[in-house]
Amino acid sequence: MAITVANCCFSALSSTFKSRYCHLRFATSPSHSYFDARSLKATNNKKRALKGSSSSASPRKSNAEKKLPGRLKDDKSGLYADGIRGQGDMGRPQSTGFKSFGTQRKDKKEFQLDSREQQVEPGSLQDANFLNAVVKVYCTHTAPDYSLPWQKQRQYTSTGSAFMIGDGKLLTNAHCVEHDTQVKVKRRGDDTKYVAKVLARGVDCDIALLSVESEEFWKGAKPLHLGHLPRLQDAVTVVGYPLGGDTISVTKGVVSRIEVTSYAHGSSDLLGIQIDAAINPGNSGGPAFNEQGECIGVAFQVYRSEEAENIGYVIPTTVVSHFLNDYERNGKYTGFPCLGVLLQKLENPALRACLQVQSNEGVLVRRVEPTSDANNVLKQGDVIVSFDDVHVGSEGTVPFRSNERIAFRYLISQKFAGDVAELGIIRAGKLMKVQAALNPRVHLVPYHIDGGQPSYLIIAGLVFTPLSEPLIEEECEESIGLKLLAKARYSLARFKEEQIVILSQVLANEVNIGYEDMSNQQVLKFNGTRIKNIRHLAHLVTCCQDKYLVFEFEDNYLAVLEREAAMAASSRILKDYGIPSERSDDLLEPYVESLGDNQAIEQDFGESPVSNLEIGFDGLLWA
Repeated sequence: MAITVANCCFSALSSTFKSRYCHLRFATSPSHSYFDARSLKATNNKKRALKGSSSSASPRKSNAEKKLPGRLKDDKSGLYADGIRGQGDMGRPQSTGFKSFGTQRKDKKEFQLDSREQQVEPGSLQDANFLNAVVKVYCTHTAPDYSLPWQKQRQYTSTGSAFMIGDGKLLTNAHCVEHDTQVKVKRRGDDTKYVAKVLARGVDCDIALLSVESEEFWKGAKPLHLGHLPRLQDAVTVVGYPLGGDTISVTKGVVSRIEVTSYAHGSSDLLGIQIDAAINPGNSGGPAFNEQGECIGVAFQVYRSEEAENIGYVIPTTVVSHFLNDYERNGKYTGFPCLGVLLQKLENPALRACLQVQSNEGVLVRRVEPTSDANNVLKQGDVIVSFDDVHVGSEGTVPFRSNERIAFRYLISQKFAGDVAELGIIRAGKLMKVQAALNPRVHLVPYHIDGGQPSYLIIAGLVFTPLSEPLIEEECEESIGLKLLAKARYSLARFKEEQIVILSQVLANEVNIGYEDMSNQQVLKFNGTRIKNIRHLAHLVTCCQDKYLVFEFEDNYLAVLEREAAMAASSRILKDYGIPSERSDDLLEPYVESLGDNQAIEQDFGESPVSNLEIGFDGLLWA
């Protein structure tokens, strides 16, 4: 279902291009929202780094005015259960319901009584001792300022939940500790907060691993045991520290559905458990138990809609175990792999007959990512009929347990980065087997910035930075421009280090007279050399000995600076604007050109969006 962006500067966008950005104030139709379950409070009333929170004002726009990325196919928007929205990004377009769902405020508390939510006493549980393994998380966040990449936004605080898994470690949601500067945890019945350290953060699966060094914290602690994937209608109990009070909270429900679902924080599709137990802000990172007291998953988001009730989501233990095994294997989290192909369902008999597929099976390859290993073995027009000898149905599903089917990409998510999968394909009517290595997806426009702080380069007041989803969110689509939005939605990376480098803004100075109004334009070439990424641009500028610095932008626009005058003016500009350095720390390292970077890097628009979140037709999906 397309969104009509009535007040958008690009009226043509609503008819020809499905935008992932929408004003919250336009959510006048029945609203659908995923909420995160972290409780949030800001440290100031003027500026907040927490996107999507209702606890304080935005530095540039109010929450009702901000445009948010991540359109879901059924007009759902992702919000986590702690009242803080994930970046990726940061999530999905959010409805007006988000503003009232949310976050705890020091000056005002709002209690809502919902008779549908069933509260249960700990004494009614088979073993109340496992409740002591659930702790409250206090996090102070300092998010980057993507429009002014040399500085950070003002800090804010939030609360969530976590639980002990043994070996001095805790599990919580990644969005609970996003952009963390300090993390503290407090045990049930204790009044002491202990400092925790983030060991690993899985953005795509919304899981984070914490450690606490204090021996006092672990005295008498009993870690939780991870259980198996539950069945439909199994009883489930959600435990955490949501808003409405300071002590532990317990809600109870049943398992409603198990399927591949959209993870709002990571903009990814992984296995998820839908439950009807109440999940509220502050529950994020808390465990969900079965009747035996085993942990079956981690609460992380809810679905709010005027047309639906009591829909919460839990990260299953299969995803949790994958995250932990990945960390143990590599000493860090490397991410869930992907196949890197756009698939079309083969439900139509004539379509199957045209492709010489004899049985009701298989999915059609419509597009292959250049950075994926599948690009070496698969071609457009191939039909994938099996994955590691598991037959793939014509709807893109595979057998799952007994009498169930699940999306084909579930099998891919069971693999680890670097694993090899055997694909059975039909090519021109012939059945053959091919092998492809699976690796995490390479995003031309990333949903999250590794390391937290974005890269930037300032040359005589011209501020260059890579295009990212957080930057698009801050700037809004009318200032980003239709071409950049189209590239962000439809263009694939040609090699692993490729970036779209833009001129974010110009810091006015006499050396750059005439360029002051330039902003958010892609720079294509420097002195005739096509730019591959921000590091490449910094290297070209550093090594340049020409008299002029010539920048070629999109739409054939040209900006020329005299090199010696530009270098002389740089220090004055930095001082005038209070900027500590002309480039980010990562650009101070020597530039090393990667293999494969010299292939053709002309950007074009693909025939379909690069994310499942953008595809309005259910017959297409990315694996």
